[in-house]
Amino acid sequence: MNIGVDAMGGDFAPEAAVKGAIQALGYLGEGTRITLFGDQNRITEILLAEGSSVDSFDIVHTSEVIEMGEHPAQAFTRKPDSSIVVGFKHLKAGLIQGLASAGSTGAMMVGSSMVIKQIEGVIRPTIATQIPAENGGCSVLLDVGLNVDCKPDVLFQYGLIGSIYARGMLGIENPRVALLNIGEEPEKGNLVAKAAYEIMEGTKEFNFVGNVEANHLFDQKTADVIVCDGFVGNAMLKEAEGFYSLIKRQGVSSPFIEALNYEEIGGTPVLGINSTVIIGHGHSSPKAIRNMIVHTEHAAQAGIVEKFKEAFK
Repeated sequence: MNIGVDAMGGDFAPEAAVKGAIQALGYLGEGTRITLFGDQNRITEILLAEGSSVDSFDIVHTSEVIEMGEHPAQAFTRKPDSSIVVGFKHLKAGLIQGLASAGSTGAMMVGSSMVIKQIEGVIRPTIATQIPAENGGCSVLLDVGLNVDCKPDVLFQYGLIGSIYARGMLGIENPRVALLNIGEEPEKGNLVAKAAYEIMEGTKEFNFVGNVEANHLFDQKTADVIVCDGFVGNAMLKEAEGFYSLIKRQGVSSPFIEALNYEEIGGTPVLGINSTVIIGHGHSSPKAIRNMIVHTEHAAQAGIVEKFKEAFK
């Protein structure tokens, strides 16, 4: 297996990306290699400075970088030799089995939709994140920012996508799927939430358990998969990040608190497309990059994409 890494992506690239890739070597399975896409001279300099063998990696030289502030679709077209574009070309050709980047989220989504494309039958792809639970487990929250407006049928599909992901990645045999709402009663919520509840209720495609309120987000007592639109999900995700920073400033630490650190998860997967793509935080440290790469390998090995294709036949 070969995992591709955008070495030029992120606020601290290429140093953080290359150092994270070096750290990841000790966590990947035997036979898994890392392909670094980016400026070969700069990558080589960092590897040598860190005392790492250049031969431990496959390096694909690219001469361009899609910057964070650029228009994603235009940059993707105008910079064909950028690390992200070349990475997607390798992914589509099967030369790598997963692609990870802490670079431009917009460009990563353009590549996911234009190059890799969504699985037939999927209305809209989604991005998901793992939410730690106090008992040591975790649940899946989706969407967390890709689609800020969702119709009821899209939320229904998110329930199926989240259930497959929780089963394949978290090992939960029969994941409980809930709809994030302002109350547990079926009649609560806005028009979209009410309509989504109606089509989820009684489905045999996943284990729907009803509505869940945000105060149960971290206890996993009610659900293993929590479905919402990307506007709400992204707000919840950013609140969790802010809560972690606040608690750390107060000097509080525990295994649960540390699990809220985005560095521990590394990145969010794009679900519902024809290959494995993981998007990292732009502010990613080497530790976050390391975990993003490990997450990418885990997703590729779990065969999540194939499970989605089977479900949406």
